[in-house]
Amino acid sequence: MIKEQISVFDIFKIGIGPSSSHTLGPWRAAQQFTASLKEKNLLEDVEMVKILLYGSLAKTGKGHGTDVAILLGLTGADPVTFDVDAVTPTFEGIQTSKKLNLAGQLIINFDYNNDLLFLFAESLPFHPNAVTFQAFLKSGKAFSETYYSIGGGFVVKEGEDNSQKVQVDLPFPVEKAKELLHWCLSTGLKVSEIVMENETAWRPESVTKAGILQHFAVMRDCTYRGCHTTGFLPGGLDVARRAFPLNKRLIGKSEYHDYDSWLTAIRNGGNGFNYILDWVSCFALAVNEENASFGRVVTAPTNGAAGVIPAVLQYYIAFCDGYSDEKIIQFIACASEVGSIFKKGATISAAMGGCQAEIGVSSAMAAAALTECLGGSQRQVLMAAEIAMEHHLGLTCDPIGGLVQIPCIERNTMGAIKAITASQLALQSNPDKAKVSLDAVVNTMWETALDMNAKYKETSDGGLATNIPISLPEC
Repeated sequence: MIKEQISVFDIFKIGIGPSSSHTLGPWRAAQQFTASLKEKNLLEDVEMVKILLYGSLAKTGKGHGTDVAILLGLTGADPVTFDVDAVTPTFEGIQTSKKLNLAGQLIINFDYNNDLLFLFAESLPFHPNAVTFQAFLKSGKAFSETYYSIGGGFVVKEGEDNSQKVQVDLPFPVEKAKELLHWCLSTGLKVSEIVMENETAWRPESVTKAGILQHFAVMRDCTYRGCHTTGFLPGGLDVARRAFPLNKRLIGKSEYHDYDSWLTAIRNGGNGFNYILDWVSCFALAVNEENASFGRVVTAPTNGAAGVIPAVLQYYIAFCDGYSDEKIIQFIACASEVGSIFKKGATISAAMGGCQAEIGVSSAMAAAALTECLGGSQRQVLMAAEIAMEHHLGLTCDPIGGLVQIPCIERNTMGAIKAITASQLALQSNPDKAKVSLDAVVNTMWETALDMNAKYKETSDGGLATNIPISLPEC
């Protein structure tokens, strides 16, 4: 079996909220389906399209915008560049007109209520997040493909496996943390440097660095926008945005007109414990409030956990003198490697492993990155990741109303704070005396995921989702 090779740009993907597995993944699947139609010269013969959603995609699809993402993907829109302000109008236009511009080339009839089916009681065995696309042709024949959105925006088409993907010759192949540590100790390279060396197997270093900085720009802009946008989140829960009033209260009377002046104002406010704690929470809230509003975010490693790494990175920038291209690249590169280890050894899909697979993994990634950037050794970096995940084990995914809002948004604040705490613990500890390895906690997380009841895996069938009436106002 060919081992999975994961790039920094597989872990970090630019997209549109609110969910990487339920929005970005299905969006990409829809794009792949239209590409298949073109490749087989079937597009012009399509008369009707039906979409079948299974398992978790069916049960929480509307709350996660799966229907929106799929229809936009079928039109040829791309989540990296599509105007976020046009998401809802475009979706509503398809519903009211009952017309779909397939791949932007062929207008067909499309009845939302009859042609997009939520099969709540049906699941496919490979993964809970499954979607089947059916194209009915003028010839009377039909063409269909099934896709699985396996977390973090990763998509697998039924019938394909890793052997069909192009493999590269990585200088430092890594499956487990112990292999990563071996390469670090034998070469003296930091985790981020191992990552950058491996990335050269895919593209020149300059291109990788430019790509990472582009992803940071999206994180930065999302954080800033979320801190300066007021109102309520869509979806019917009437959840009020909190980053805006918190930002306003913390910033005081300082004037700022852009990110840099805002950053200066934050720094000028001091470095008291409560002040920094409030800002970390504010950064995380801002990103995930944007995510919940179909804003542009970066999977880190998922959309539901997209606020943890930007919040910890913003903490590093604002309070630890981390505002330089090289430091930001180092942070994101190191974080990506920890995310890939969890992806290979367990899961980053809440539908497979609960919220430990999203917030837990993102917290581990952020803890590792912060530790390296603050001068920690390679062993301390892995220790920080282990500590962060160890204290997320068993965390369920139980979104109220199937929306990525309660408790998802607040969980990003907790994941960010735990990451910083884990980093500090690792930096003040001797990793040689650690009793638990990162590989052990990855294995434990996967075993916990397998044991976890399905109702706690992004189905909204248990936990808070069934104990909190959705008619109640936010506390």
